Amino acid sequence: MKKLSALLLCAFIALLAVLGCNTWRAAAPLAAVPLATPLTLDTGAAARRLGDAVRIATVSSATDPQANTSAFEQLRRHLEAGFPRVHANLKRERIGEALLYTWPGSDPSLKPLLLMAHMDVVPVDPASAGAWQQPPFSGAVQDGFIWGRGAWDDKGNLLSQLEAIESLLASGYTPRRSVYLFSGADEEVGGARGAKAAAALLQQRGLHFDFVLDEGLVVTQGIIPGVAAPAALIGIAQKGYVSIELAAQVPAAGHSSMPPLDSAIGILTQGLARLQAHEYETQLEGVPAQMLERLGPHMSFPMSLAMANLWLFRPLVANRLAAADSTRAQLHTTMALTMIEGGIADNVLPTRARALVNFRLMPGTSVQSVAEHVRTAINDPRISISVHTQDAVEPGRVAAIDAPAYQAIEKSIREVFPGAAVAPGLLTAHADAGYFEPIADNVYLFSPVRAGPQDTERIHGINERLAVSNYVEMVNFYARLLRNAAG
Repeated sequence: MKKLSALLLCAFIALLAVLGCNTWRAAAPLAAVPLATPLTLDTGAAARRLGDAVRIATVSSATDPQANTSAFEQLRRHLEAGFPRVHANLKRERIGEALLYTWPGSDPSLKPLLLMAHMDVVPVDPASAGAWQQPPFSGAVQDGFIWGRGAWDDKGNLLSQLEAIESLLASGYTPRRSVYLFSGADEEVGGARGAKAAAALLQQRGLHFDFVLDEGLVVTQGIIPGVAAPAALIGIAQKGYVSIELAAQVPAAGHSSMPPLDSAIGILTQGLARLQAHEYETQLEGVPAQMLERLGPHMSFPMSLAMANLWLFRPLVANRLAAADSTRAQLHTTMALTMIEGGIADNVLPTRARALVNFRLMPGTSVQSVAEHVRTAINDPRISISVHTQDAVEPGRVAAIDAPAYQAIEKSIREVFPGAAVAPGLLTAHADAGYFEPIADNVYLFSPVRAGPQDTERIHGINERLAVSNYVEMVNFYARLLRNAAG
């Protein structure tokens, strides 16, 4: 018994030593990166240029390619007038309503890079317009913010890229690596007319990019538990997307006073209940685990110990993340019942009832495997299952974090955002950068936008805005990225 106690004590001491050693090694400081000297920028003029762009209501339509074409033309003229050096030195092409800029590098042997943004915005719900602090398309520069739909998503990225290049051109800078800029006009409705067409065109021209950078994850503050520093998350993968339609049909309708044992609505709802009972299991693996391991050294104890030793604490950490809607989506393929319909009157039994279920697919999952999952869970021949393949998107490829491109993005963040903790992350939404994966070594998803707990509701919501000080940081980030990545 004494020997057993001694062995257990030794094992416990060894465990503590391993945990402590792993935590100490994870907390080893990174090499210091000095802050970059900011660009000489007329902040007021830059903010007004973005505000004027926000004022143009470039709302895209999924069904009408001609919708708001005059607004997109007005925005293109605004960009041309606001950035004369860009338009004098870069080649500009139209792809439908979208724009493609080419900035030739001095060394054609180097693979080019591609920066993406988009001109289009989502509409504003008329019922909520009165709740805005500034009118939704005012573009007002007030109280230290640029207000309006698109200030954040995504005209802030578009104009900060152009501001950076305008300043670099003024300084006489020429990139070694060719730089491409693409700005779509239908990203908010899928990007088929813009990004998809542009990727096909560039592939036809034989282009292959070192990396693509598009909007995505941001610089969070006060959002990730235990991390006090700004946490800049670089998206290295994004979820896929598919909607699956379920429909139940019965031979004949009838009067509600004589209902059958099985109705179309009853059959369908029973199937939906079975499907909900078979949700995908949550797992802390892959990109989310990489993110936590990178952020661990910036967390307070004991969270830093847990993140440095996920081999032991993985179930505990996963359970905590799975308890909140905002973090559970990082751990599995999600399922959302988004639409249901059936019936024409309260006293008439419908012959048909249908529902739509939307899935966001984790990397490693496929649209086909999700469809099989649904069929297995439903297990009812009376319910038809059809995949909306026209809108389906497979999960994105996981980009490398040991590539020079990722390191250039990380360095640029640390040069502009003091004390930022940088980590890879998973984008649970979907950006149209995925169309460029076949012609790029890596696709990264990051917006140099600061976001606190109250800001996430502004995306596609009420009171969208961007701090003027943050906009200046965005311009400086893109200038540093071009110097670091394009040479």
